[in-house]
Order: sequence, then C-alpha cells, then structure tokens
Amino acid sequence: MKKGIFISFEGIEGTGKSTQAKLLSEHLREKGLEAILTEEPGGTKIGCKIRDLLLSPDHSEMAPLTELFLYFASRTQHLDQVILPALKRGAIVITDRFTDSTIAYQGFGRGLDLRLIQSLDSIATSGMRPDITLLLDLDEETGLRRNRGMNKTDRFELEDINFHKRVRKGFLELAALEPGRIKLIDASLHREEISKRVLDIIKELIWH
Repeated sequence: MKKGIFISFEGIEGTGKSTQAKLLSEHLREKGLEAILTEEPGGTKIGCKIRDLLLSPDHSEMAPLTELFLYFASRTQHLDQVILPALKRGAIVITDRFTDSTIAYQGFGRGLDLRLIQSLDSIATSGMRPDITLLLDLDEETGLRRNRGMNKTDRFELEDINFHKRVRKGFLELAALEPGRIKLIDASLHREEISKRVLDIIKELIWH
C-alpha cells in the first residue's frame, strides 16, 4: 500500500459528495487504515469560521475577489493543520472539495481570471493536487432540487441556474484536461452503485 494518499470529492450542489466521502472513510477504517475525513471550506477552527462567512445567505454582497481570497485562506490553514501532517504520517486524507472547486465556482461560475486563481493557488498550495479526484456529475436542476428537499440553502444554492451550469461546465472541462486524476462518476445512480464505483477506483489506487 502507498503511504500518504490524498483523495478529493468534487461536484456541483446535491451530487452526494459528502455522503460518498463519509462512506469511503468508513470503509477504509473498517479495513484498519487511518482515514481522515475533512471538508472545504472548513476542516480547522479558523476554516470553520471562514466557512460561516462564505456560506451565510446574509453575505450576499460579498465581492467575488473577497470570496476567492477567503477560500484560499481557509485552504492554507487546512493544509497546514490537517492535510499535510496527516499525509506525512502516512494517513489517507479524504476531503469534500479542494482547489478544483475554486476553479469551477470562482473561475467558471463567478468569471474570475483563471490565471489569477492559478497564481494564488501556487502561493497557497504550491500547486498541490489530490492523488485522485472523484467528480460526481449530475444535472443542475436535479442537484438543486435534492438540496432543497433536505432544506439546504447556503449562499451558493441561492444562485440562479445559469451559475450552476457554468460551474458544472468548469468541472467537466477540468476532468477532460486531467483524466488520469479526475474520475467522472454518474451521480444520478443509486447511492450503493456510486459507492461501489468509488471503491473500485480507490482500491486500484491503494492496493494496485
């Protein structure tokens, strides 16, 4: 088995990322492996305070650049306190979102310059990327409907459908650019089938 494996889950709202990340972490722990489950924005005490700022519907006036800087601030703290120490000791880190989300949401969704995002990313993460990224893909209407059914309404879920279409397009473009790292999974499938596909990919990564 490899040491220190970094896994991310990505996708638009309502794809079931959090559920699948949790199921994977539980499966790996049952196998006796150290699996750290975390999320962005968040993952640390400081990151959780930034998360509250970013996701609160009360902050609808937040400028796109403010949003971008806050995401990278949270990510820097996350790497320093959680991700890098865990990887160093040989753990498997599973994060619900990482830099791909910033590119998709703030780059494609908000229309911020992708070169600016890459420049900030080189400072905040030194260009670090997960070993494998599981992109759960779903049409925008279904994803938003799922979240509303669970009464989830953060600042991003309140954006119009065209915003979410741009974000999904961004994710799919990233997947096309990096097929070796980003594995596309149909999130319209039943939860158990998605979990099986996730496990097949991760088993190949860990025990190949």
